[in-house]
Amino acid sequence: MRVTTRSVAYKRFLATGENLRPDGGIPTAVNKVWVADVTYLKVKGAWRYLSVIMDLYSRRIISWSLDKTRTMEVTKRTLQNAVRKRKPQGDLMLHSDRGVEYRGQVYQKSLKQSGIVHSLSRAEKCTDNAHMESFFHSMKTEAIRGNTFKTDAELRGTVGSYINKYYNTSRMHSGINYCSPIEYEALAA
Repeated sequence: MRVTTRSVAYKRFLATGENLRPDGGIPTAVNKVWVADVTYLKVKGAWRYLSVIMDLYSRRIISWSLDKTRTMEVTKRTLQNAVRKRKPQGDLMLHSDRGVEYRGQVYQKSLKQSGIVHSLSRAEKCTDNAHMESFFHSMKTEAIRGNTFKTDAELRGTVGSYINKYYNTSRMHSGINYCSPIEYEALAA
């Protein structure tokens, strides 16, 4: 195998950062562990990027951003919205994959300013962020697949309606006693 500067840099990139959730445990209260990820959706054949943060305790989607570009600014905006909405107080961990939009200085600075500890999935192990992957699968199956979006507004409306009017308020989850995320948080309060 030929060793290149690029392959050495990639291995170094994968080696940095730590998975602080090695057992994948579920927290016992809100605002203890948030999970984040980005997925791709299409409008007229062009990719759009959906950045999402979920509170792992209740599976509630607490923030999302949809954009034409996949940048740290998009994931930072999603994080800042989540912090503004939830106002977390100490001991909060955000778990994400190793994407550059989560690893860059812009995002890391925002995490630090908010007092949030960053946990990273192990290299090439998408199952370390299984709850976000499951959310994306459900959303695409239940709201996206079979639809053709002609405008960003159409896609944004569908995503917003799915998250805010269905997923968070009505969709039952076996992992949280067959409650919706909002119901589960209300029961715990």
